[in-house]
Amino acid sequence: MSPGAQLFHAPTLNCYVIASIGVKTRMNPHVIKEGLRHTLLKHPRFTSKLVMKGRKPWWIPTTVDLEKHVIVPEIDPDLDFPDRFVEDYTSNLTKTPLDWSRPMWELHLLNIKTSNSQGLGILRIHHSLGDGASLISLLLSATRKTSDPQSLPTLPTKKRAVMPPPSPPFSSFCSFFLPIFSGLALIWNTVVDMIMFFATILFLKDSQTPLKGFPGVEHTTKRFVHRHVSLDDIKLVKTAMNVTINDVLLGITQAGLARYLNRIQGVDATGGAPEQPRRNNKIKDPRLRAAILFNVRPTAGIQELADMMAEKSKVKWGNWIGYIILPFAVALQDNPIKYVRLAKSTIDRKKHSLEAICTFGCAKLMLKLFGMKVAAAVTQRVLYNTTLTFSNVVGPVEEISFCGHPVTFLAPSVYGNPHALTIHFLSYVNQMTISMAVEPSIIPDPQLLCDDLEASLKHITAVVKKTFIPDIV
Repeated sequence: MSPGAQLFHAPTLNCYVIASIGVKTRMNPHVIKEGLRHTLLKHPRFTSKLVMKGRKPWWIPTTVDLEKHVIVPEIDPDLDFPDRFVEDYTSNLTKTPLDWSRPMWELHLLNIKTSNSQGLGILRIHHSLGDGASLISLLLSATRKTSDPQSLPTLPTKKRAVMPPPSPPFSSFCSFFLPIFSGLALIWNTVVDMIMFFATILFLKDSQTPLKGFPGVEHTTKRFVHRHVSLDDIKLVKTAMNVTINDVLLGITQAGLARYLNRIQGVDATGGAPEQPRRNNKIKDPRLRAAILFNVRPTAGIQELADMMAEKSKVKWGNWIGYIILPFAVALQDNPIKYVRLAKSTIDRKKHSLEAICTFGCAKLMLKLFGMKVAAAVTQRVLYNTTLTFSNVVGPVEEISFCGHPVTFLAPSVYGNPHALTIHFLSYVNQMTISMAVEPSIIPDPQLLCDDLEASLKHITAVVKKTFIPDIV
């Protein structure tokens, strides 16, 4: 087992990936099992069990009994609140660990009509089997285009920005000095980020806000909710403000958390004070940071599964992830597009830093020198001293089918990490799904937080239309 995979088996970092797959038809267990035999079971990690040899865990190939991995519960078709039932069912899965005596994954098929699907699959995988990029690549390899059942989904590609050439008088100056300035900035940003990272390990803590977890939060039962918003609106803001999708998503999240926190603290979400304001000046502009797991593979983005499994591939399967600590601006702003501008400024600086690669290297070195317990304790300390986990993954650009079942949405999340709030974004066709895992004693009404995120997108979109595209009503 790789060092990263070992870390996810530490008692304080025993993390699982859990993903909901909504489909347009009822789930056919027989068809899905046959589909898994030709896709998932071709992967060695999903046909191996965990065995301890001395003090080291090893993956040992075994025979997979799909009857034990694909669970089809009996469900009353006339449930009054099917969406609530799915939330409760998914939450209950976090109460029990997966069985080490067989491969550490399972798929639950729920034939229940919800507000967004006619059937639902809940895939639970131990995080040691792979990171987000690996598992999304695997999931896509198990799907096909609905329009062409013989074709794999189109993998999104990142477009590199093309910089205009400098004007002739300055071309020689730029060609000589710009690389030097860029290199010095990269070194400076990396040094500052690593100082802040080590300060977070030692003493630097986030403010105690209504989103902050408590010691032991990684062991509590979590609730999972998701919300679908318009990807077209996000793209409109991206184009009008000349930013990236990541900038917009971070801006939406900052604005949504600001609305939520200030409502909890007794300040109206739009910025006006209620009749008896209870604003606490100590958390007027709190230190609130996200720990972001960053793919450190040489080639970013989602990869072809065959490429990831190739023996000499540079883009390996596994847990190739480093941490980035990203500060969130959650003070109230008079103009909501400021959240997007602040997000762009923060992300642009982080792009010009080697923080993720350095933290990945430090984790590997610490595991090698001091063992899993010390490495896990240090990682846990970083997460305890920050507030939330944040992630964004680009999904399929066209409708896909999972073992012959047309997919309506994909909603991934994780649990077992020492945070009371985890937010994932995943695009699919023309929608963006916001998935959240929350500790219910900290965030008792996660749908309210979803409302704030959705309202923030609508508010930002409306202001962008008035500001940048005045002709649009």
